[in-house]
Amino acid sequence: MFLQRLLSRFFRPKSDTFDPAMKYLLVGLGNMGIEYENTRHNIGFDVADALAREGSASFDHESLGDLALIKHRGRRIYVLKPSTYMNRSGKAVRHWLQKLKIPRSNLLVIVDELQLPYGKTKLTKKGKDGGHNGLRDIQNMLQGTDYARLRIGIGRDFKPGQQVNYVLGKWNAAQRQDLDGVIAKAVEIALSFVAIGPDHTMTKFNRN
Repeated sequence: MFLQRLLSRFFRPKSDTFDPAMKYLLVGLGNMGIEYENTRHNIGFDVADALAREGSASFDHESLGDLALIKHRGRRIYVLKPSTYMNRSGKAVRHWLQKLKIPRSNLLVIVDELQLPYGKTKLTKKGKDGGHNGLRDIQNMLQGTDYARLRIGIGRDFKPGQQVNYVLGKWNAAQRQDLDGVIAKAVEIALSFVAIGPDHTMTKFNRN
């Protein structure tokens, strides 16, 4: 015990002095498990994977999710895929915001959106959950809706009563043809959010 105290006195780890304003948390929402791969509800995970590849990074299994660190224009970007399942995403988001000391203004949640046509994207700085269980849980855990979210349209090509099957279903052949381009656009928007902020990014991309 005495030796441990002595060593800790001289070999204390350096604190993270990186400017919190230059740190970002980009969260792709989805569900862990092979049965959920390549489904519409998991497009947030797909974008998170693409962000990690863009930054030549890999994910590590951490508390409440998989986490990767990339750098872009002098900023540190932590990319998170929560392991809590979609309906409990807020627990992971709150945990990593607090642990990494990242301001809520530097949080971006990437999520699927039924109300947008397939491939359409929309960045907003705040808003309601729109019936999305992942956003609802984040809202509850953060006690507010003042966080940015990037909504990616998955369309509404389903019959009455088939919404759940559609959301949790695999992409159809026509959608798969354009999926790489949709994901690439989402990555571009997310990195723009980090580089030039939400207002300029919304002006640049929301009209497209």
